[in-house]
Amino acid sequence: MPKNLLAEPQRLTCWVLTNGMAGFETQGIGIAEALGLTPEMKRVAPSAPWKWMAPWGPAQPDEHIAPPWPDILIASGRQSIPYARMIRRKSGGRTFTIVLQDPRIAPVNFDFVWAPAHDRLEGPNVLSTAVSPHRLTRARLAEEAALFEPQVARLPRPRVAVLIGGTNSVYRLTAETAADIAGKLAAVADKGASLMVTPSRRTGERQTQILKDALKDSPAVVWDGTGSNPYFGFLGLADAVIVTCDSVNMVGEAAFTGKPVHVIELEGGQSRKETKFRRFLDAIYASGAARPFTGQLERWEYDPLNATDEIAEAIAIRFAAHRKRRHVQ
Repeated sequence: MPKNLLAEPQRLTCWVLTNGMAGFETQGIGIAEALGLTPEMKRVAPSAPWKWMAPWGPAQPDEHIAPPWPDILIASGRQSIPYARMIRRKSGGRTFTIVLQDPRIAPVNFDFVWAPAHDRLEGPNVLSTAVSPHRLTRARLAEEAALFEPQVARLPRPRVAVLIGGTNSVYRLTAETAADIAGKLAAVADKGASLMVTPSRRTGERQTQILKDALKDSPAVVWDGTGSNPYFGFLGLADAVIVTCDSVNMVGEAAFTGKPVHVIELEGGQSRKETKFRRFLDAIYASGAARPFTGQLERWEYDPLNATDEIAEAIAIRFAAHRKRRHVQ
């Protein structure tokens, strides 16, 4: 992870502002940590009609979003955009405003915008990368691996981290699909590999049970949702990764490990969002980090993908120029 990107980061205040969704918060915290900042979390939940008007309309008054304004604001998600615009205006431009994800309004309303490359957003203050920012570091992977190693010590190598998402607005994980995935995973285990499986909240109880039943006689551990989440630990312990395609974050975090990433492509509807996912997956395949899961493990090498450092470095450069410009003024 880059060091000393900002001059005296301990003197700077930082807010991460989202609607509370875990994916948005993870990206914001990851960037803040990469910059050496300890962010204060701000969550907004505007009611109608304000939520309908976001991102174009005004921000609903919120007693928790009030001065003193931070030195750096990292906002993510459509509902956060009116507040980011308001804070930039009310701070007189002092607050350096960062937006993660396409704000759906002109990027010039902010100081810096990061957007995934598959959104095809352009602008002089826009940086795009194939994968998303996250909180993973080499040190954290090692720490989490050491923490969870006793739970999988009995499993033979190669060990495979299996990251299962679920149904969202683009893809569907039906019981039938879960059964097909479970059968392929069991076949991988029959060929000598072991499995470390982490379902998500979107996987569904029935689908998770199908996975557990199919793998009960295989060398496998399926997280039951209790205790500490082994997600990062399993990534650190894995020799390879199998991940469903429904989460850009999960696929990107898997590609950070430098281990072969096998992507399970779920059934999806024909939508604009699916087109974006298609562009993302094609870019990941082209990078050499991932390949579609065919039911078999493959071995290959690639340079790990890490957008977090790249984004943080770009922000640090722009923030330094921002401070210098304001000092001159």
